[in-house]
Amino acid sequence: MHIILLTSVVTVAVMIERFIFLFFRYNINAPAFMAQIQKLVMANNIDRAIKLCNAAPSAALAKVIKAGLTRANKGEVEIQNAIEESILDVMPIVEKRTGSLQALANIATLLGLLGTVIGLILAFATLKTVAPDQRQEALGVNIALAMNTTAFGLIVAIPAIAAYTFCAGITKKISNEIDLYSLKLENLLIARLKGNLSDEGATEK
Repeated sequence: MHIILLTSVVTVAVMIERFIFLFFRYNINAPAFMAQIQKLVMANNIDRAIKLCNAAPSAALAKVIKAGLTRANKGEVEIQNAIEESILDVMPIVEKRTGSLQALANIATLLGLLGTVIGLILAFATLKTVAPDQRQEALGVNIALAMNTTAFGLIVAIPAIAAYTFCAGITKKISNEIDLYSLKLENLLIARLKGNLSDEGATEK
């Protein structure tokens, strides 16, 4: 029970940390943000676009977009490499500790089952040491303890699984937005270098 309690404390801490980071630090209104970035790039105002990214320094998408914008006047290969390198830097940070919620849920469940097995072993072992008229009471106490351990494990595991599912969904959303909008920015910047910016802008619309 004490180990499960410790697991629950760790689980709650991870849940709070993931909620804060995924919702308030790494997340951003991607469509609105990219609409502004596109307008600035179309106006050839790369510096203001970079400043817009700096306004959301913790947002994962803003970091990737900024990496591409800082190479806007370089070659096509440099733009692609900068964006890809930034994605490789950002995504592990976004995904960090989300999977641990699932692991903690499994640990809590297994600890609960282990407690049940140990409780049942103790329950039947106790039958050998108590008086015959006290066996039913001793058996009931130990079985209740075993069942309580299982229940406690599930109480910790179920919210952890729910939090994992929710956080994994947000993580996937951020990942998809990075993949989509980084590619759009890459195409936009390459078109700008080739002098086809107006055509690219018309395509985006």
